[in-house]
Amino acid sequence: MGEIDRCLGSIPAPRGELHSADLVGFLEAMPAAFCLLDTEWRFRYVNAEAERLMNRARDEVVGESLWTAFPHLSGSLVEENCRAAVATGRAMSFETAPHGSPEGWVEVRVWPGPDGLAVYVLDATDRRAAEDRVRRATARTALLSHVSAELAGEVDTEAALSRLAQLVVPVLTDGCIVTVIDREGRARDVGSWHADPDRRPLMQRYTLVRMDSLPTASPVAQALHAGTSVTQPVDAVLRLMRPGPSRDLLVALHPATAVVLPLTAEARTVGVLTLYLDAGRTLSEEDLQTAHQVAAEAGRAVVRVHRQSQQAQLAEALQRSLLTDPPATGAAEIVVRYVPAAEAARVGGDWYDAFRHRDGTPVLVIGDVVGHDTAAAAAMGQLRALLRGIAHYSGAGPAEVLRGLDEAIADMHTDTLATAAVAQLEPAVKDGSSRRLRWANAGHPPPILVAPDGSATVLGGPIGDLMLGVDCSAERPESVIDVLPGATVLLYTDGLIERRGSTLDEGMARLVEHLGTLAGEPLEDFCDALLERMVQGTPQDDVAIVAVRLADLEPNYPQESGSGLGHG
Repeated sequence: MGEIDRCLGSIPAPRGELHSADLVGFLEAMPAAFCLLDTEWRFRYVNAEAERLMNRARDEVVGESLWTAFPHLSGSLVEENCRAAVATGRAMSFETAPHGSPEGWVEVRVWPGPDGLAVYVLDATDRRAAEDRVRRATARTALLSHVSAELAGEVDTEAALSRLAQLVVPVLTDGCIVTVIDREGRARDVGSWHADPDRRPLMQRYTLVRMDSLPTASPVAQALHAGTSVTQPVDAVLRLMRPGPSRDLLVALHPATAVVLPLTAEARTVGVLTLYLDAGRTLSEEDLQTAHQVAAEAGRAVVRVHRQSQQAQLAEALQRSLLTDPPATGAAEIVVRYVPAAEAARVGGDWYDAFRHRDGTPVLVIGDVVGHDTAAAAAMGQLRALLRGIAHYSGAGPAEVLRGLDEAIADMHTDTLATAAVAQLEPAVKDGSSRRLRWANAGHPPPILVAPDGSATVLGGPIGDLMLGVDCSAERPESVIDVLPGATVLLYTDGLIERRGSTLDEGMARLVEHLGTLAGEPLEDFCDALLERMVQGTPQDDVAIVAVRLADLEPNYPQESGSGLGHG
């Protein structure tokens, strides 16, 4: 027992003298394995629990080298820490999986001494399992909170749905695909993710082809049609699939199991959530329950997307019904365009108008009601009608028309804010070939005058006078400029120049540049090319434009003539 006494001699006895027999009795009764190694790594003492853990009689082990008795420990975490403890003279502590028990864990502590090393080993499997359960429960709770925040708070719900796969990986699964049924009844994969970065491109390519090639007996098809969850080995799915790119990609992804959960809302299936589990991974009851909660949240989000789409269609229809054709006038060619926003939730209150005063003077209007919903679209229709009525009845100039509209907003639409620019073409006083453009601007992006040679003049500052709905008593100035035949005046809403990641100044600079290169194009082509260059697809916000090109006419306007106009 000398080895025990020397190794534990630094531990003071609480009272009296600690005898070797007492130490042996204590060590033999320990629920943890304990052994002593000499300076040559040979076993000098092994207690009963260590004998059980080694599954060898202690008489066979004592006197044998640790590395000879257990050659699998060479190069392991055990050897690394034991040698570090001897080299540094410091105690070491670590956890590792015991040989032959991949699901078990032990806590190992080693203390170096002058005569060798004391080794303490305690089964940590239950503690690790409890800690893992706590971690997984915390991760599931955080996942549900994150999913709820993403899907409920995101303006673009469909974009949030496409990111859903990234949220559930790797908390619930190794790979995930999110599928939704669109308003035309087609199932579309809108998002995918995999825990393995090397497999993410494969997963993305798989989403592009799988819905067109999955057999009717596949888990995805069953979940879509029956609205029930389906779990199936992927090998069984592969046996159902025909040879081709879709099958090849699924083989390359090599998941072991597919779990497909329906996205349901209002008693109908609106999509599915496909979870791909690699070999060795299973879904616990708690994991599966969480996955169902995620699917339920996603189902409600899909319904919101459908409703947003319906609202967008109604709002766009309302806008287009109010955005009428410009009037026929021989004084100028007028072309109008309107492009709705990409995001359903951003349908708003952009409008254009073109009409004539009772004396035949052409009046041009561009405006934007603050807000991006059906209420903004409805307010747009009311303000447009009010402005028309005020202008037609009063025959007043642009500033007075805006002042009258501002008073109407203060009395009848107190919660409405809007920007607008009003311009009218008038005969020049001295020069019969030119016209005067008179305009006033209430907080709207400034009109731009493009000369026939392509030079562009921004009319006014970067932002006009006070917007509508703030102070109806504010003075509104008017401005006047001469316009030569062949020149073009452009009125537009801010959706033309606003872009994510770009400033308004940069957008205005791009607009002026494009106007210069397009100045010589026919006005219809001018407008189409301008939208193509500035918008480049579907905009994040509505875009409305009015382009007016002065005709080469006699000084007096004819009251009716060929229209020479277009609209989009």
